[in-house]
Amino acid sequence: MSFRKILVFYRIPIAVALIALGFFLGFKVTWWIAWIPFLVAILMVVAYFLIGPMTLIQGYMEAGDMEGAQKLINMVKFPNLLYKPIRSSYYMLQANFSTLGDDLDKAESQLRKGLETGTEKEFEGTAYLQLGAIAMKKGNTKEAYENLRRAVKAGLPDKDNEATAYLQLSSICIQRRDFRNGKIYFNKAKSCKATNPQVVEQIKEMAKYIARIPG
Repeated sequence: MSFRKILVFYRIPIAVALIALGFFLGFKVTWWIAWIPFLVAILMVVAYFLIGPMTLIQGYMEAGDMEGAQKLINMVKFPNLLYKPIRSSYYMLQANFSTLGDDLDKAESQLRKGLETGTEKEFEGTAYLQLGAIAMKKGNTKEAYENLRRAVKAGLPDKDNEATAYLQLSSICIQRRDFRNGKIYFNKAKSCKATNPQVVEQIKEMAKYIARIPG
């Protein structure tokens, strides 16, 4: 285990040890030195509640260790005490894991909690995109449409996500027989020039369907 992981996993025991060291130095040496371990201990306790293990999660995600990332998420015992941007990321990740587990109600609840915390602009669009996808799975096209429009309005992190949002909007419009807007959204999806193979394939399939629509 790396030194960084040890610091994150054992912040509270290390803080307790530092406080004990501070008292030892204070009584045996001088209180002028004792304040140093006290200060470090306070910072570690603050980090435990305001940051938690969230700084390590990106490494697990990039390595594809979803189980390890899930364990780190589960280590957060007081999510409401997390620093706001970190709290929104926490709920976004929780929602992703719930979606993977097909617990759509829980995922939706977590996404809304993330948005309520004041999600950063770069995550807001992604959250609404996920809410739109969840609503689609539940068959609630009205709610899906509203969330997807919010997603593109808020902005999405890349062209693949943007194309996905426009494709879903196009699909909903076509289901409603609103062919005009269906074509508009489809053209916007194409103009994104997505590179994700799955999204590119979806655009190709939609193009075949759009070509058969009169007008």
